[in-house]
Amino acid sequence: MLSYPPKILIAFGETFSEKNGEFLNWLIQNGYPELSALSSAIRGSYEAADWLLKNKFPHLAALDGAIDKQAGAYSWLRKNNFDFLVVFADAVNERTEAIEWLKKNQLEIFLILAQKIRNFRDSQTYDYHKIHF
Repeated sequence: MLSYPPKILIAFGETFSEKNGEFLNWLIQNGYPELSALSSAIRGSYEAADWLLKNKFPHLAALDGAIDKQAGAYSWLRKNNFDFLVVFADAVNERTEAIEWLKKNQLEIFLILAQKIRNFRDSQTYDYHKIHF
């Protein structure tokens, strides 16, 4: 996720507060369908998580699982050296050391994204039968 331009990350963040799907569509139309799918997966779409796996973005599917505190997803990310995604998932889940690491490394945009995802997640009722990674 570190390679995405700030404008794209901002659009990704906005997907968690929109009601009409405008930013989801914008991401797709501008060449970032994986971020649209990640947002949809985080918001509970089985189809989006499946799309990530089938379209060579298993690390983003695992990020979705890690955000949901699935141990298998954390293990997969670590095993496959997606250390930043582990930190980001930990920041979403309010782990102090991850938040401090993002601050120390001047990655404030990811602190904002983590907060947006957390706020969205905390205001939702989730289906605990969601596919586990």
